[in-house]
Amino acid sequence: MKTSYIYILTNKYRTTFYIGVTANLSKRLAEHYDGTASKFTKKYQLKDLIYFETFSDVHQAIAREKQLKNWHKAWKLNLIKTVNPTLKTLEY
Repeated sequence: MKTSYIYILTNKYRTTFYIGVTANLSKRLAEHYDGTASKFTKKYQLKDLIYFETFSDVHQAIAREKQLKNWHKAWKLNLIKTVNPTLKTLEY
């Protein structure tokens, strides 16, 4: 199966989050940065990658995305801080 990713983007103030799923993370990040990926990410300037997970099955990635989208903001922050405690922008 093809590798898939779930990812979380935020703005420079770390106040708004966007969770997405993709098979090509670097291409999708470039689309978000250019403002061509999503009206929501463009509107709120969500360009900073602060978290991602890798999956070997796209169905698992989609299920995880749906799970995370139902979480409270505090839960998402706690998850992100387990691997990125300072909420720095990650390079991919």
